[in-house]
Amino acid sequence: MYGLIGKMITTPGQRDAFTAILLGGVGDMPGCLSYVVAQDPTDENALWITEVWDSKESHASSLQLPAVKDAIARGRAMIAGFGDRHETVPIGGHGLTPARR
Repeated sequence: MYGLIGKMITTPGQRDAFTAILLGGVGDMPGCLSYVVAQDPTDENALWITEVWDSKESHASSLQLPAVKDAIARGRAMIAGFGDRHETVPIGGHGLTPARR
C-alpha cells in the first residue's frame, strides 16, 4: 500500500470552500482505500489530507482523472502554500483489512 499525509494552507477565509472542492472531487478514484480531509485545529487556514492507496501507481493515475483535474483547477487559486508532506507505507488499521488490499 501507499500513503500520504500532507498539510495544505488555503488563502485566508477559503478553507471551507477549498474543503468542499476536495471532497467533491474524490468520488470514484480506483485504488483509493481512504481519503480524509481534516481541519487543523490550530490554524484556521490549514487542512490535513490523509490518503491510503493500494499502490503508488494508483495515486499517480488518480491525478489524471477528469474529476481530480477539475478539482485541482478550481481550487488552485485558494492554495496559499503547503506544509509537511510525508509518504507512508500503511500496514493495516480500521477499514484497511487484508481483503481490501
